[in-house]
Amino acid sequence: MQEQYRTVAHAGVHEAEINRSRFLCSLAPAATEREARDFVARVRKEHSTASHNCFAYVIGADASVQKASDDGEPGGTAGVPMLEMLMRREIRYTVAVVTRYFGGVKLGAGGLIRAYGGVVGEALDALGTLTRQRFRLATVTVDHQRAGRLENDLRTTGRAVRDVRYGAAVTIEVGLPEADVAPFRAWLADATAGTALFELGGEAYGEA
Repeated sequence: MQEQYRTVAHAGVHEAEINRSRFLCSLAPAATEREARDFVARVRKEHSTASHNCFAYVIGADASVQKASDDGEPGGTAGVPMLEMLMRREIRYTVAVVTRYFGGVKLGAGGLIRAYGGVVGEALDALGTLTRQRFRLATVTVDHQRAGRLENDLRTTGRAVRDVRYGAAVTIEVGLPEADVAPFRAWLADATAGTALFELGGEAYGEA
């Protein structure tokens, strides 16, 4: 399983003009292929008068879903270079739509490839990216007396506290890199004089 991946920080649009054609790259995070398709449909509707609305998206931390469309541009000159840019930058869970308003000057196959791939790269630079790290989820259950200090210690030592629930006891959910599971167990036993319960759960991704 992929240890980490990068994704676009937030949705946004980057515009470039190349030989009088306008290229607008709309980027957005997409958790599922359905979200990616819905985003493509929205952009196509918004720019229904454009010459082309080409797209590419990568879903899955291991890039298990990859799709691209040239939307009428010569085969392999638009969607594929867009997808290749996402893959080269190790971008996942992201959809890109490049809208082209033709300006009267033909770019040729090489020019189109550079334009479509390039504007996606520029958009990633402009909007920024996030790195997400694979974590093991763990649940720590501790008495109320120790909970406040333990939560504070977890945060000050840089552990990812994901949730805190108060009941008869206090349950704190943390995200741990795989390599930190064993050292964390030892640290927790020491910090709580062996009174905390520790339960290892499944896996998730969080900001690195």
